[in-house]
Amino acid sequence: MSSMASLSESELTNRGSMWELDQNLDQPMDEEAGRLKNMYREKKFSSALLLRLAFQSLGVVFGDLGTSPLYVFYNIFPRGIGEGEDEDVIGALSLIIYTLTFIPLLKYVFVVLRANDNGQGGTFALYSLLCRHAKINTIPNQHRTDEELTTYSRQTYEENSVAAKIKRWIESHAYKRNILLVLVLIGTCTAIGDGILTPAISVLSASGGIRVQNQNMSTDVVVLVAVVILIGLFSMQHYGTDKVGLLFAPIVLLWFILIGSVGAINIHKYNNSVLRAYNPISIYRFFQRRRNYDIWTSLGGIMLSITGTEALFADLCHFPVLAIQIAFTLIVFPCLLLAYTGQAAYIISNKTHVADAFYRSIPDAIYWPAFVIATAAAIVASQATISATYSIIKQALALGCFPRVKIVHTSKKFLGQIYMPDINWILLVLCIAVTAGFKNQSQIGNAYGTAVVIVMLVTTFLMVPIMLLVWKSHWILVVTFIVLSLMVEVPYFVACILKIDQGGWVPLVVATAFFLIMYVWHFCTVKRYEFEMHSKVSMAWILGLGPSLGLVRVPGIGFVYTELASGVPHIFSHFITNLPAIHSVVVFVCVKYLPVYTVPTEERFLVRRIGPRSFHMFRCVARYGYKDLHKRDEDFEKVLFDCVLFFVRLESMMEGYSDSDEFSVPEQAPGIGRAAFLSVGERTCATVCSSGDLSFSSQDSVVPAAAQSSRAPTGLRVLHYSASASAAGQGSSGGTVGDELEFLNRCKDAGVVHILGNTIVRARRDSGVVKKLAVDYMYAFMRRVCRENSVIFNVPHESLLNVGQIFYI
Repeated sequence: MSSMASLSESELTNRGSMWELDQNLDQPMDEEAGRLKNMYREKKFSSALLLRLAFQSLGVVFGDLGTSPLYVFYNIFPRGIGEGEDEDVIGALSLIIYTLTFIPLLKYVFVVLRANDNGQGGTFALYSLLCRHAKINTIPNQHRTDEELTTYSRQTYEENSVAAKIKRWIESHAYKRNILLVLVLIGTCTAIGDGILTPAISVLSASGGIRVQNQNMSTDVVVLVAVVILIGLFSMQHYGTDKVGLLFAPIVLLWFILIGSVGAINIHKYNNSVLRAYNPISIYRFFQRRRNYDIWTSLGGIMLSITGTEALFADLCHFPVLAIQIAFTLIVFPCLLLAYTGQAAYIISNKTHVADAFYRSIPDAIYWPAFVIATAAAIVASQATISATYSIIKQALALGCFPRVKIVHTSKKFLGQIYMPDINWILLVLCIAVTAGFKNQSQIGNAYGTAVVIVMLVTTFLMVPIMLLVWKSHWILVVTFIVLSLMVEVPYFVACILKIDQGGWVPLVVATAFFLIMYVWHFCTVKRYEFEMHSKVSMAWILGLGPSLGLVRVPGIGFVYTELASGVPHIFSHFITNLPAIHSVVVFVCVKYLPVYTVPTEERFLVRRIGPRSFHMFRCVARYGYKDLHKRDEDFEKVLFDCVLFFVRLESMMEGYSDSDEFSVPEQAPGIGRAAFLSVGERTCATVCSSGDLSFSSQDSVVPAAAQSSRAPTGLRVLHYSASASAAGQGSSGGTVGDELEFLNRCKDAGVVHILGNTIVRARRDSGVVKKLAVDYMYAFMRRVCRENSVIFNVPHESLLNVGQIFYI
């Protein structure tokens, strides 16, 4: 109570009312925390809103899948169809029908989409979901306080349950975690290859329509038109999809209405006997009639009917699962079935037109409008895939698996809409190379099928731990899912692999190149983090230097950027042993990404004190999700300083709770068990106290953290108060705190310096040739060409101080 004795009566009243309010709201606060977590996991939508979202999802999610009828039958029968092969066409159609039913409809729409990470889909979203349920993250920078985030949802397991045993088995050895990471990287790299091949085959197939009306036109003209469209498409990326996004859904809806209507007309006009394909016995007859080699060739073409299915999951974005299920079952699936059935009916009656069956089956009266709609739909499909590629690379970058590249926001309303100039031009060059190099749909289709089936297999394997750890499914359901999936996907994978020499090598080469980039970058990032962890400075050494740290403390604030969320980095000792002075206030800044899709702004910044108050040393941890973007603005420095000021005020206010059973914080260890979160956009601030849950590690604390009170809650304690309460806290903080706040403001006025570490990684002299090539050349080259941290943090050049060091791995 000694800390309360010097307070005035009004100040005591303010603190007492706040204290009483917190105690009265003790029970509802736990309910509110649960409500916040559920808000991020489940969103309720009205029927009208669901239908509107289902309509909008057409333009973002289903463009790639919807343009497949442009090129499927040509790739199934690349050498044409002879007389008496009507049953082969019906058998191929039957395979398309049931492949669409089993893979996109049953597997993805009704199973895989449920495995989203708070509405985010794709390979890295599945990996992030697994990282929260098992300790498989290869960069161990997480703290137990991160698990208290409202978006950090995970399951708990009974000790002897199957899920608990699987979790312990995965966590038992590092090689298992590495295998899982490699699997994720393979899926990610082939998905990037999909972003190259989708624009190439979609635009080239749509452009082929101009040749149907003029058979004398050269193939080079079609390729040239496709290249011009691709250049225009990629050149418009910096404008973003926000301005033209409203047109995407109507265009794709028109496209589905067009292909469905034309298909129904062709069934009635040419041959309704193709409806026999809905009898699965036609599949058996197809395999019985076709020769061994022709079967695998046809399967590779049938595989193209489900291209875009993985993009359906990756482009989940902001659409609820139910909206996508409605759009697929009511519009996409029926229209695709009509389109393929109608094309089969036309091909049976016009066997020589299989190469361009789609355009030739369109009535002459609507041919050119259909050509325009087809071209627009191909562009929309390409745009969706390109945007998904940006999102995938952004997720990989956030999880330390990709070099730092420039990210541009294309929309002030939607932070998820981004543009990467460097990646954009690389994709353009590769798209043009594929289009101009192959010049036909068949070889590009072979490459496309290989990329898609590999991503599907990766998703199938990742679904196994998801079903066991996240959903806690019975092992019989898991076995049933994986057996049925592999029964369909493995034959398609074999068919695509057999076409490696016919274009299937392209996605393998692209995926291998990106895999090497991502794996080498991640490997060196992990090794650099391990070096930082093992070489961090002990707190005893810092305390031994005294408040002056053995140097002259000059006025000013030094922001020391580090990857460590705890402990004093080695770069700091390197700095103070080579320079005669250090700033009066030192703030260690750690920007780290967590395996969650977003970190709410009010929970982003975590501030702690390092050492005694006289040292004036703090730590500020800025936490982001893989969908969050560290904006380039001038406010980041101000946010950091405001966080420190707010923490100092709050620290003094919470000392008044030392006699409370609910907020027991040892007075002997100032700063232990306290953390401050600050929302800059709002005037409401929140303090989190969990009396031991947020206690510092031994490197941060002066004395060991005290045991938690027996009556102290296990969850987060949140105390909201307005700006007036903040001002009252500042005024009532006592002379020591008031002096410290004034001291901090004087230091800020004196100047701010940003100290960044420039760690150079080298392979040891006794390392092998492969390791030397990877570390000394590949990683060194990527470090030179990628963006510097000073650019990412928008640090002014005149306020920047780089401290270099070399370590060998």
